[in-house]
Amino acid sequence: MSEGGKLPIALFNGTVATSNGTYHVEDITVEEAKQLIEKYGFLSAIGHEAVAEVMSYLFGVEIEMNRIQFQHQVGQKAIALKLTERPPEGSVLCREEMDKIGYSLKIMTRID
Repeated sequence: MSEGGKLPIALFNGTVATSNGTYHVEDITVEEAKQLIEKYGFLSAIGHEAVAEVMSYLFGVEIEMNRIQFQHQVGQKAIALKLTERPPEGSVLCREEMDKIGYSLKIMTRID
């Protein structure tokens, strides 16, 4: 938990529903994401090293790969990196390949 009892921002390597519920998903800028992380802290649920590297670079903080079973809580926000195109099946991309493909950031909030 971060200050004030607020849940930390979860970090994902894709937009995925980790718990049953209703989610709101929209674009978020790097600056907006950085502000949320600074305010609430974060919990990495990133399962791919290259995504952890990209997010570390974007947010200016060390973010580790952390393959955990994460359960999104009601009201909790998550920031996900979404590739602009789907890579071939079985691909494991490096950071340079991800930069070449392109990506955006999404904020996912579990509503109920």
